[in-house]
Amino acid sequence: MGVPMLYEYPVVFHSQGVLLAGRVFRNVESLDVRQPGVIAMGSWLTVKEQMASTYARRLAERGYTALAFDFSGFGESDGEPRHAEIPMRKIADIGAAVQFMRTLGFVDPQRIGCLAVCASAQYTLRALADGLPIRSFASVAGWFHDAASIAPFYGGDSGVRLRLERARTALDLCVRDRKTTTVPAYREGDDRAGMHFRLDYYAAASRGAVPAWSNTMAEMTWLYWLSFDGLSAASAVTTPSIFVHADGCAFPEHVKRVHAQVAGPAQLAWGEGSQIDFYDQAPAVTFAVQAVHDWFTQTL
Repeated sequence: MGVPMLYEYPVVFHSQGVLLAGRVFRNVESLDVRQPGVIAMGSWLTVKEQMASTYARRLAERGYTALAFDFSGFGESDGEPRHAEIPMRKIADIGAAVQFMRTLGFVDPQRIGCLAVCASAQYTLRALADGLPIRSFASVAGWFHDAASIAPFYGGDSGVRLRLERARTALDLCVRDRKTTTVPAYREGDDRAGMHFRLDYYAAASRGAVPAWSNTMAEMTWLYWLSFDGLSAASAVTTPSIFVHADGCAFPEHVKRVHAQVAGPAQLAWGEGSQIDFYDQAPAVTFAVQAVHDWFTQTL
């Protein structure tokens, strides 16, 4: 049995007055066929052509209308400052994407879900706590951190102080001159980069280092990233939620904690693989897509 033909549509919609760019994926050409809708999102500092589109395509093959989009300030979307990981802005964009999906006549507005890979999972969790109107949520290799748990990734208190000082300088320049100081999003061994430890996904053109990704981070990002609380929203979430994870992924104990604390129906789907395996490697992605499809079949 071959892979179903997919039909792709470039789309634009607005979030807080900013024009966002996305792509809609479907496995049927006719716009008269109404399907459940899923919004697929990826990790921090990424664009829609990376893990978001990987999952959007796989879900579209299974009969969902799937949307992957660029957050404000990233990729083909408008928005200033560019390349800045600002959680509040991304949370607003998730809400705008849901509202956009609800306007599409070929999407059932009562059957919309979100699939969030890595950091977008903690933003979606916060959006759900604030009332995001979706029927079901899927976290894949979800990254959920708070200030205490994120610090060791950057050398503890001294590393956090260094990065916050860099963010302070960058924000002063942004406020005063409307200029954005940027550094690499990924560069192994470079402590100014957003990700400085080895991550093959971002290093290989055959994986995540795609032409659409500029590999850029606004240095002001550090203030927002290091201070975000991605854990405390869990108890306010009543939306049915599945958490696809593995021992080799980031913060497995945090995922178990969030799963235990959400107020609505919840399921753990524990697989195998590393964090970046779930971005694009066939065994991990196939496991995740099947678990999410089974969950959405029950809850969408």
